[in-house]
Amino acid sequence: MSREVLILREGDIRAVLDMRSCIAGVEAAFAAYSTGKAELPAVIHLDIPETQGEIHAKAGYIHGQAIYAAKFASGFPGNPRLGLPASDGLVLAFSAKNGAPEALMFDNGFITDIRTGAAGGVAAQYMAREDAAVVSVLGTGAQARYQVDALALVRPFEEVRVWGRDPERVRTCVEDLAARPGIPQDARFLAAASPREAVEGAGIVITCTASRDPLVEAGWLSPGVHLTALGSDGPGKRELDPAVLDLADLLVVDSRQQSVERGELQHAPDPDAAAKRASELGEIVAGLRPGRTSDTQISVCDLTGIGVQDVAAASVTLSRARENGLGERISI
Repeated sequence: MSREVLILREGDIRAVLDMRSCIAGVEAAFAAYSTGKAELPAVIHLDIPETQGEIHAKAGYIHGQAIYAAKFASGFPGNPRLGLPASDGLVLAFSAKNGAPEALMFDNGFITDIRTGAAGGVAAQYMAREDAAVVSVLGTGAQARYQVDALALVRPFEEVRVWGRDPERVRTCVEDLAARPGIPQDARFLAAASPREAVEGAGIVITCTASRDPLVEAGWLSPGVHLTALGSDGPGKRELDPAVLDLADLLVVDSRQQSVERGELQHAPDPDAAAKRASELGEIVAGLRPGRTSDTQISVCDLTGIGVQDVAAASVTLSRARENGLGERISI
């Protein structure tokens, strides 16, 4: 019996998957994960030592949805020197009724990028102060852009300070951010000379680097600041001094298990104790635990990236692509 699979390329996916819809989908996915309404296998992590390549394979199913999905995402830092993107990937969607392949999404890493940005938007929505005017971004890659895109939908910031190790990449990032659509009118974008200069006095701090050494110290954080850390997604990675976790009045993770295994909690003096103290973002979304309750709380959210985010983004993409007649159908 002949079957068909829908082939979606990056242009098709970008045409139907916008940040606002992705935030809504990811928000619901977090709640499903933390309330036992999702299935999530362990992350597969593969290193390619010769090229410093790093591959993550994640999958998941949200109860009641039409599909389950598996995502492969890679990062090869030397690729730009070869004229290739540093990040790449694809997503596979299968029928939850019979396991048949439904779609092959050649997103070139876009789904990972936008769903990661969306997760930061959800975190800020529940934890950042409404009047947080100054934003600090440590990192100059794709996530520096996507995190600010998502933040612009949930908080009306006035200033963004960008820090990175390469001054030229900082300059390019500042220029790109200022030109992106949806940014609050009259927002200022500045280059910071150091992480400390970027962080001190900020109401929202976003760290999106591949660092293996702490970049943010507890003494730099102001009362009421919200910090989203998303660079630590593998063993050994870290962006925060462990004292930052101790300082947090509200400590939040996307997944307790993943944060201990590959997130910032792996570097806590007692990772298991830190995990017990932490809330999951999905618990806050579902109303099981409180988010920010005062303007003076310091909140920290560690995002390692969980498979239900990819399922949510893939589900929106597939549904809208079908509605709009996008993609190429092939027989298998």
